[in-house]
Amino acid sequence: MIQDSKKYPWLVVALLWFVALLNYMDRQMLSTMRPSMMMDIEELVSAANFGRLMAIFLWIYALMSPISGLIADRINRKWLIVGSLFTWSAVTLLMGYTTNFNQLYILRAVMGVSEAFYIPAGLSLIADYHQGKTRSIAVGFHTTGIYLGQALGGFGAVVAGSFSWQTTFHTFGLTGVIYSVILIVFLKEKKVYTVNKEKTSFTTELSGMGKALVILLSNISFWVILFYFSAPSLPGWATKNWLPTLFSDTLGIGMEQAGPMATITIATASLIGVLAGGFLSDQWVQKNLKGRIYTGVIGLSLTIPALLLLAFGHNLAMIVAGAICFGLGFGIFDVNSMPILCQFISSRYRATGYGLMNLVGISAGAVITNFLGKSIDAGNLGRDFALMTIVVAMAIVLNLTVLQPKVIDKKEQ
Repeated sequence: MIQDSKKYPWLVVALLWFVALLNYMDRQMLSTMRPSMMMDIEELVSAANFGRLMAIFLWIYALMSPISGLIADRINRKWLIVGSLFTWSAVTLLMGYTTNFNQLYILRAVMGVSEAFYIPAGLSLIADYHQGKTRSIAVGFHTTGIYLGQALGGFGAVVAGSFSWQTTFHTFGLTGVIYSVILIVFLKEKKVYTVNKEKTSFTTELSGMGKALVILLSNISFWVILFYFSAPSLPGWATKNWLPTLFSDTLGIGMEQAGPMATITIATASLIGVLAGGFLSDQWVQKNLKGRIYTGVIGLSLTIPALLLLAFGHNLAMIVAGAICFGLGFGIFDVNSMPILCQFISSRYRATGYGLMNLVGISAGAVITNFLGKSIDAGNLGRDFALMTIVVAMAIVLNLTVLQPKVIDKKEQ
């Protein structure tokens, strides 16, 4: 069977890499398509309204993430991933038919629900297929799909300018629907623990979910990991949703130039960051159990000067240098989130754990996205980018002082 092949764990990474690409491309391309869309949907002229549109996705995504994690730990993750991809791709397709802000707002909310089911299931599946020496680099390769999707999302304005924003949504939505069929054939589940299927009922399922939450939330290290994950999410989502606008306003260029420039710069640096961070982490943890934590801290440290350059840079060189530094640092941090979780939480509860991490991280992103929409209208975008360095510095200190892993891979509790 193909599942028993030594190469199959890497095929899983390859299959999920394209899902990750579509996941971020479909959500990201909206951030650069505002100029094209507001000619047909007049409410998008307001940056505050556009911030609301971006934020509703994040709030719904955040609230659904713990639920998706709890479900992923208890059912077949293959079908969860397939269903998630099909649904958000269908939503993307339907966005091309919207004629007013309310329709777009509702579909963006539905996309938040469907996309929330992918990352906890996908990352926990990769972690089960890749244990020990290949875990971080496998997560790293998967994460390159996220950043490439983010970069390609920056071309949404280009495609919309060449054809139409409706055609952009139709094309990428249909692509995802077709790919979900391919996953049905080739993607296989792998549980490294046994789920008791006997005497299951709604009550026992709720009891099992409650036990998972108690185990996670009674672990002080998990609380630190939650903060570690959420603190960089403030600048992380700020750059995803508002960096094209910052490029456009600071450099005085159109969104068709600013969108690809911002997203490609960040994504290219992040691609390098996740691969370098994954390799370094896998090597370092073999010699020092805090190797993954130290690697993540290196990444977070790079985001501090990056944010200052983005905030106060007034020319192309400074803005691009800030974007490169941020992308590199965020990639190094991002690739180690699940591997660090694996040192403190057993496989049985990792999807739930990552779902909770998404809850706090995306909630932070929703707050900052909405806040920066108002900040742009007030002319304070650069200043507020700089203030986010304070929270990142706090996360670095907590990580170094509190997290003390005892194993590379936490076994079942």
